[in-house]
Amino acid sequence: MVKFSKQFEAQLVPEWKDAFVDYRQLKKDLKKLQLLKLKRVEANHNQESEDGGKRSCCSSSSTFHRMPFLLKQYATRCFALVHRKLATSASKGDVYETELMEQFCDVEGAKGFFSMLDMQLNKVNQFYMDKEKEFLERGETLEKQMAILTELKDTLKQQRSKQGPASKEEDPSISSASFSLSCGFIEEEESLAEDPNMIDLEKNAASLSDWPQSAEELEKSNRFIKKEEKKLSLSRSFSAKTINCQGRNLRVEVPLTTPSRTLSALTYLLREDLMNQSKKYGPDGNKLNINKATLHQAEKMIRGALIELYKGLGYLKTYRTLNMMAFVKILKKFDKIKLIQTLVHQALKLADEVEEIFVKHFMDNDHRKAMKYLKPHQRKESHAVTFFIGLFTGCFIALFAGYAVMAHIAGLYTRQANSVYMETVYPVNSMFSLLFLHLFLYGCNIVTWKKARINYCFIFEFKPTKELKYRDVFLICTSCMTAVVAVMVAHLYVVAKGHSSTKVHAIPGLLLLVFLLLLVCPFNIVYRSSRFCFLRVMRNIVLTPLYKVVMVDFFMADQLCSQVPMLRSLEYVACYYITGSYRTQDYNVCTRSKHYRDLAYAVSFLPYYWRAMQCARRWFDEGQSNHLVNLGKYVSAMIAAGAKIAYERDRSVGWLSLLVITSSAATVYQLYWDFVKDWGLLQFNSRNPWLRNELMLRHKFIYYFSMVVNLVFRLAWLQTVLHSNFGSVDYRVTGFFLASLEVIRRGQWNFYRLENEHLNNAGKFRAVKTVPLPFQEVDED
Repeated sequence: MVKFSKQFEAQLVPEWKDAFVDYRQLKKDLKKLQLLKLKRVEANHNQESEDGGKRSCCSSSSTFHRMPFLLKQYATRCFALVHRKLATSASKGDVYETELMEQFCDVEGAKGFFSMLDMQLNKVNQFYMDKEKEFLERGETLEKQMAILTELKDTLKQQRSKQGPASKEEDPSISSASFSLSCGFIEEEESLAEDPNMIDLEKNAASLSDWPQSAEELEKSNRFIKKEEKKLSLSRSFSAKTINCQGRNLRVEVPLTTPSRTLSALTYLLREDLMNQSKKYGPDGNKLNINKATLHQAEKMIRGALIELYKGLGYLKTYRTLNMMAFVKILKKFDKIKLIQTLVHQALKLADEVEEIFVKHFMDNDHRKAMKYLKPHQRKESHAVTFFIGLFTGCFIALFAGYAVMAHIAGLYTRQANSVYMETVYPVNSMFSLLFLHLFLYGCNIVTWKKARINYCFIFEFKPTKELKYRDVFLICTSCMTAVVAVMVAHLYVVAKGHSSTKVHAIPGLLLLVFLLLLVCPFNIVYRSSRFCFLRVMRNIVLTPLYKVVMVDFFMADQLCSQVPMLRSLEYVACYYITGSYRTQDYNVCTRSKHYRDLAYAVSFLPYYWRAMQCARRWFDEGQSNHLVNLGKYVSAMIAAGAKIAYERDRSVGWLSLLVITSSAATVYQLYWDFVKDWGLLQFNSRNPWLRNELMLRHKFIYYFSMVVNLVFRLAWLQTVLHSNFGSVDYRVTGFFLASLEVIRRGQWNFYRLENEHLNNAGKFRAVKTVPLPFQEVDED
């Protein structure tokens, strides 16, 4: 049977770990108290044996030998009283203090133990009340948002039914995407039309009917949103549409997450200064247009907020249950946690209301379908996956050994090697090797993140039903590399036999084509959801300035910055096969082309350029100058990459000097950002020297070792200056080895980057996302 302490640690919410009761410490204190009591009992027993006196009733050794301290006596009589004391500040709730009875006041350590217990109880109780208040405010806000959304949809349906098909034909301004609505009740339509000050419309504004009650309640419900807005500075990342209705300014905010919304918002900002305010109205002064796409996006935002609220309430329920069980295990009584039990009713009631709203308004009363969103189940891990991982691993090792023997016999990968094979086939091998080495390290990252209880799914915003487990990642790596090595063995065998037909030379290109087709395959095979997620992330990276940047986007862009050699190999292979050079084996066709050389510069710059544009977009959305400083790091990397390519073509002293200067500056810049910003280390006032206060790994030397490894691997560019090779090994193999070191460095960087992000979330007790809501009230200018 699993011990409760292990069960407790396995089920707690990682981001709220510091708010849970310190069960291990309470157990240690309790054991110390038991030990002191046993020593006291033995001393009293010896003294009574000498004096022949009676045993003290408070020192019954059987009580303490058979069960923990005070538990049996607590069951028969009350040994402590719990007093509630009003807190001095309004921000804190009531605190509780235990008063021991006189017969236990002389017990050594008893007061200290119960003082510790009181502190833990007050901490748990205060955190619970704060979180419950926060979720109740969210629930109240969402209730008002749902009222506005429901009335908007009802008004839209009524307007469509009134207009009918004939009116649509007569009025060309009404299309399937927008409908003309009145602001106000029907009986007040004329008065509103006479007063244009009652209506204020911006581009693509959604119409609101007269909501006197909703507008009144909205002022109170939006306090929570305004507070979050100030924290996140979200106003710059929204396309805002403001409406003045019944003297209240109501704004519909849609996140600029797609290129169309971003371009639309930028176009509107430019046009807003040129257009007269009167031109914002349609032909009728009292008519407003509602955009169905905007309304649909508002509905999606509210649905996402409901899901996050339901998830947070589930975490709160887990928090209450685990802490209550911990106190029960410590005291075996229920009195001291009565407050936690009484406080949970409001949260449970709110959870039921959220579930009912979600099922009714978003899932057409389909409860089973709604539970797939509110309570998604984890995919069951199959033992077949583990079996095939072992099978493919064994096949890969055997095939790779055979390939290595054949390559050694053929004299490949040396300076005297067959230049045709090294120029045409080796780039394909290195490309796949770097790719799947990176993917293998990602699987190792998942293992370490799970072991350290780092909530990477929450950080990356992965769906729990579709995210890749580490076994899935290892299965992809082993199976794909087995296929790649098998094809390379077959190709090398055919080449060694003297076959040199066009079909033989096309085999590496066909292998690459098969993998690309599998990546974009629309059928639900081979982890389709993960493949499409990867393609969406790559699309967001390529169109970086136009998409809102989230954690998974810039995390993937950082991975691409470590895969520049792979991208250059991909560029060369694509050029070699697209131009048909494989038919004549003229591998210099691409290198002689000026367009190819220009493209080589672009490929070396692109990952850093994408990452720099992400920093610029984040600065635009959040307004933090820190992102501009981060942008400078990638600009310095772009300059260093350009100097390296220039030096490879013209090995002059001038280019060498420029390479050393730019690479040194970029390395120092990157090291500082790695250690201080990305990893959160080098904090001089930390209780862990040169690290940080909170560490997820127990052994500190691992952090120091990783810092040294990161420093050494960052200096791999020195090989370009020193021209060092490993004996008679081909220079391409040396380049592949250095590229592998950069991929390994990125693999260890990934762990500490997410560790720092997780600690930031835990420091703010952020276990659920704060989803922005579409309808907000703004102050009048």
